[in-house]
Amino acid sequence: LSFGAAIASLVNASPLGLMPSFEADDGTEMSCSVAGIRRDDTLKFAAKGLTRITRHPLILPVVPWGIATTILVGGRPCDAIFFGGLSIYSIAGCYFQDLRVIREEGSVGTVFQTESGGTKEGLGEDEQERTRLRSFFEQTSFIPFKAVFDGRQSFDDIIREAPWLQFFVGTIVGVYLEEKILQLLAEWSV
Repeated sequence: LSFGAAIASLVNASPLGLMPSFEADDGTEMSCSVAGIRRDDTLKFAAKGLTRITRHPLILPVVPWGIATTILVGGRPCDAIFFGGLSIYSIAGCYFQDLRVIREEGSVGTVFQTESGGTKEGLGEDEQERTRLRSFFEQTSFIPFKAVFDGRQSFDDIIREAPWLQFFVGTIVGVYLEEKILQLLAEWSV
């Protein structure tokens, strides 16, 4: 399931991730589009689908994957250090990324590209990005489902907006890859 969540997050962009955000170009504005699709990273600031669960839908799935792989491999100390270390690394990375945003210490995620290229009256583009990030942080949570339990997000919205096809395809690919990883590790341990 961790692979499924990680793959699905690639089409459910977060402002904290590296994936740009795209939408269909309706032709109503002057825009740079390719094949009817245009990039607009301001869309990433709206909590949607997986970002309603956690603001880190790409990296946090490494935690259960690392723990599960440690157990499935046999719980040897080297496996616990490696796969458990990946879990700790992903939590620490997400935590410190959040800390950078909270402290306003610089850009995170992708370089934001807005469709209009303009700014709101009285606000510079950097200040607009900080305002959008603050709003995104107020709507979302670091801990999965905490924003739902706090009442900031709706479980119904998650069900309606989640990229289910990508999640299921990612899960199938993940099961296959996990099986291959476990086979490889079993061969190396002999």
